[in-house]
Amino acid sequence: MPVRSHITTSIEHSTMTETLQAFTQHAFLQTALLAGLLASLGCGVVGTFVVVKRIAFMAGGIAHSVLGGMGAALYWGFDPLLGALLAAVVAALLIGLVRLAWQAQEDTLISALWAIGMAIGILFIAKTPGYATDLMSFLFGNILLVPEHALWLMAALDLVLILTVVLFYRQLLAVTFDEEFARLRGVPVAFFYLLLLCLVAITVVLLIQVVGLILVIALLTLPAAIAGHYVHSLSGMMVIATLLGGLFTSAGLFLSYAPDLPAGPTMILLAGGTYVVSTIASRLLARQRARRRVILPRPGGSPNG
Repeated sequence: MPVRSHITTSIEHSTMTETLQAFTQHAFLQTALLAGLLASLGCGVVGTFVVVKRIAFMAGGIAHSVLGGMGAALYWGFDPLLGALLAAVVAALLIGLVRLAWQAQEDTLISALWAIGMAIGILFIAKTPGYATDLMSFLFGNILLVPEHALWLMAALDLVLILTVVLFYRQLLAVTFDEEFARLRGVPVAFFYLLLLCLVAITVVLLIQVVGLILVIALLTLPAAIAGHYVHSLSGMMVIATLLGGLFTSAGLFLSYAPDLPAGPTMILLAGGTYVVSTIASRLLARQRARRRVILPRPGGSPNG
């Protein structure tokens, strides 16, 4: 038994060493690591707004509608990411305008855009000459295929996100928590609501590079949801969610390399497992604190009263 344990430990150590060496030697792995870290910035900043405002379903509609833009761009010879960005922004504006004008029809429109975008994308996949590996990687995610030039686009999108949030933080904060109060304070709610949805659209394009549009909602929401278990300020949630996003993408990439597993699903499993554990732990801590408040005596009083 000790011999078997020693052999297992040696194999694990050898595998870890080989993986670390691969990350230092291969440029595509370094590019993938940078792509994950860049995506985690948008995931942490904008994902916090999505979780607090509870617009994950809207983000899902935006994410799945971009397949049409990617398919059309690839079919006509353009960069699929530019098609995805255009489709995402258009879908975000459509969803936002309908929500502002006819709130009762919001869910129907999101479902329709979700289905139409996917259908258009599949049609363009069928008509694109050859096997559309790029579209398949965007659909299911393959961070190892992210080209170096895409890092510049991701960095530019991150810069747009961060500058926008810094410049309009108070307005976005007001619209996120209480639209009526923001309107009474003179904040143009419609404009900043549409701006927030456009930020979500940009973040979706960032995350598609990493986990694909099928899994994009998980990486957009789970880090921020975990952060919300422990901090209640928007800025604090953004910082922790960004760090968690970087941790999940980096660890998922590292763990998936040696056994040759898809990196995107590995990242999501890490994030999902952490969310489940964090949810249970935070509720247990809350119960423990509540019991302490009941048991602790009041100043000058007895333990029971």
